[in-house]
Amino acid sequence: EHLQEICEKEEIKAEKAALHVIAQKSEGCMRDALSILDKIASFTNHELNYSNTLEHLNILDEDYYFRLLEHMQQQKLADAMLLFEDINRKGFEGEMVLNGFSEFLRNLLVSRDSKTAELLEAIDSFREKYIAAAKKLSLSWLVSALQILNEAEMSYKQARNKRLHVELALIKLTYLHQAIEMAEDGSSKKKVDAVKPVAFRAIPIIEVKPAKPSEKKPANLPGPALVIEEQDDMPPPPPPPVPRPKPATEKEEAPRTNMTLAKLRNMVANKQHQVVEQMMLNEELLHQAWGQYVEKLTEQKNPSAATNFRLATLRVVDGDTFDIVTESVIQQKFIEAERGGLIEFMQDFFKNRKLKYNLILEERPEDDTPREKPLSSREQYLKLIELYPMVKELRDRLGLDLDY
Repeated sequence: EHLQEICEKEEIKAEKAALHVIAQKSEGCMRDALSILDKIASFTNHELNYSNTLEHLNILDEDYYFRLLEHMQQQKLADAMLLFEDINRKGFEGEMVLNGFSEFLRNLLVSRDSKTAELLEAIDSFREKYIAAAKKLSLSWLVSALQILNEAEMSYKQARNKRLHVELALIKLTYLHQAIEMAEDGSSKKKVDAVKPVAFRAIPIIEVKPAKPSEKKPANLPGPALVIEEQDDMPPPPPPPVPRPKPATEKEEAPRTNMTLAKLRNMVANKQHQVVEQMMLNEELLHQAWGQYVEKLTEQKNPSAATNFRLATLRVVDGDTFDIVTESVIQQKFIEAERGGLIEFMQDFFKNRKLKYNLILEERPEDDTPREKPLSSREQYLKLIELYPMVKELRDRLGLDLDY
């Protein structure tokens, strides 16, 4: 409304839709809105409409998003890809398309309910179109689509092939309806229909009566004796197992002793197995393990650490200790940063949990050999004309001055 008043005072012909786009682009900042209005008015000869405002603000027309949504709802992937190609040729970057389509779906989401329709950020001519399109969309599709676009927008800068990155997001959105239907088909309703009741076999009733006083109580059964009357159609129960008498020479503690001896045998066998697997620490195996760890650092895209590891010198101290000799503090810090991973790798390689290493710094003495002093610019020129006199003649003929 304020922009409309200014246009009337300054005799600028401006459509309400164009002023709405300027207000939306400025995000509520009046100073930015006035600056945008002034620039567009100067370029359009004081005649602002919806089309030239979008063109100067580099904003994609919302009609493109409505067409893109229609192709996705009909699962026409080819049409959606061709439409994105048309958008791309107009100079709109993929990140702008993802962000604009996210705002478009957000407007559709708030248009589904009359209470939130006031939050719709669109020009008046598009409001009815938003409300009509929102009624055809499910809430699950809108929320899932916004999630896909949000993830694609966050990972856009890290993507190497940015065009393919946007196209993958469009493919997911095109077949999002199908994915939601498959998820709903595999829900609990489908599983409940597939469950069948278990057919139980009829079990005959066994009548249990208390024993008569004159009957003897069965041996080894606590409580009152019970008599089970067998049915005609049931087989007789199997006879109870007869306990085997213990040998006279067997003692009560024999089972416990046998179990203890078995555990001891297993412990000794495992200990012997570990001793056999442990590898001897020597120069050859140490350099082999060291090289494997350097390759591991290279695969982890840590070239600085890998380079400093290659420059280190290794020395075997004893069967459980070796020295890592470095030439500089920087090299020592790189190796120290990998202490946890290095010692674990070495212990696993040699199958020796007692393995350890010492990090030693041995700086090389400075070389006192005199080195040739680099030539200055003047000395380089004098040497050059000594070797090639034509250079001096060229300088004299052209009247060049040298900047020493």
